Amino acid sequence: MTRFIHDKFAKDYLEELLKDYGEVKASEKVSGEIKEIDVLFTPAKQQSSNIQILGMLGRFAENPAIIEPYRNPASTDEICDCILKLLEIKALLRREAKTNKIKLQDSEIPKLWVLTPTISETRLSSFGTIQKTGWLSGVHFLPDALRTAIVAIHQLPQTPETLWLRLLGRGSVQSQAIIELQALPLDHPYQKATLELVYNLRENLRVNQELEADDRELIMRLEPLYQRDREQAKEEGRQEGRQEGRQDLILRLLNRRIGEIDASLIVQIKGLSIEQLENLGEALLDFSSVADLETWLNQQSI
Repeated sequence: MTRFIHDKFAKDYLEELLKDYGEVKASEKVSGEIKEIDVLFTPAKQQSSNIQILGMLGRFAENPAIIEPYRNPASTDEICDCILKLLEIKALLRREAKTNKIKLQDSEIPKLWVLTPTISETRLSSFGTIQKTGWLSGVHFLPDALRTAIVAIHQLPQTPETLWLRLLGRGSVQSQAIIELQALPLDHPYQKATLELVYNLRENLRVNQELEADDRELIMRLEPLYQRDREQAKEEGRQEGRQEGRQDLILRLLNRRIGEIDASLIVQIKGLSIEQLENLGEALLDFSSVADLETWLNQQSI
């Protein structure tokens, strides 16, 4: 049961991160015995340089990609099934190119990235994997003709470049990634959305009666972060409410003191901080005209 919860989280998470950079199809079905691809990604023709913010995941998304994340260690059969799905997609593209009488470019064929939380050296050896120059440890490539790499998440170095992949790991690997995610700047484009997805995962796991040790640890790890963020959101809401209340009060007092105020001045007043609003509340007692208000506002922008 929990595997499906984690599967949905992984698909939603990857879609959230990649949607700005191309077309993302989650649970894409392919021919044959109706096999399902977890994430099929096609990059936009005009790729944004911002994709570098996703680190190694961004490198995967520089070309068409099939991404198959596993919550439990991927078995030999599961990896073979992923390769079969890739070959079926390749065959479909070849048929379409032949029908349209065009040459299928190698760059149009997706690369397969199998994301597994752990994997044994024996299993890697059985696929004949190699390490490639220019890639971090943990990324194991199959022979070039297969266009496939196995990403052993537990082997990835603990760097910002691997953060977005380590969030799909297990145990201490995922817990450490969550700590790093929470420590990102508040204006980071993916911090808030990713934390919300992680918190949704927490809620979905909590209602399940039969949890693995890793899931119980994940819930415990997320609890203080969740409560802190919720309290912060409540406090921000309270502050916003207080600020709006002060704005309304100041505007009413100004209308009584100097008459109706121009819309552009109202916009400036609503852009003031709480401290500036308090100062304006004291200063307006000395105003006798709109010009006095304009002078005061100009002084705040200097």
